[in-house]
Amino acid sequence: MDIRRIWLCKDVVFAEGGLPALKPVTRIAACAVIANPAADRALDDLSELVGFGADLGARLIKEAQALLPGPAISYGKAAIVGTSGDIEHAAAILHPRMGKPMRDAIGGGQAIIPSNVKIGGVGSVIDIPLGHKDDVWAFDQIDTLSVMVPNAPRPDEIVVIVALADGGRPRPRVGKSGAVPPTLAV
Repeated sequence: MDIRRIWLCKDVVFAEGGLPALKPVTRIAACAVIANPAADRALDDLSELVGFGADLGARLIKEAQALLPGPAISYGKAAIVGTSGDIEHAAAILHPRMGKPMRDAIGGGQAIIPSNVKIGGVGSVIDIPLGHKDDVWAFDQIDTLSVMVPNAPRPDEIVVIVALADGGRPRPRVGKSGAVPPTLAV
């Protein structure tokens, strides 16, 4: 695996929509810019990319945890494939093997790890969906973190992203039954 760079993003939310957060929420994105060995090649066998998933997931989750002040409550993953690649190149890295090291590192992970992939050029933004690590129906943790890695991805690269958060939305007021007061939504 040829990593050109690792880029880290820390977002701490103290207020949202003119109201203070019930507690500050920290969201971390750990991003790796890697060479895409399948760029400009028509391949049906993507096993070379599948092998990157576990190693890259373990490295990125460790980087993200180092910046997170509290235990991880929610998680997500994403990738931007450079324009000489194929959307399946990202799927091969993210889906078969990346989840296990993420779940092992945070001590849980009964829920699916929400994900997003896209083809994009240098400076593309991707929205990383976040969801509760153990309960896919925990509405307060359904959120999104938008990330852009400067100068990436080049056409023959992939930006792979792991995201963690120590809370959900800063002031949740929507639950399964509809609108709920913020003191009940926590």
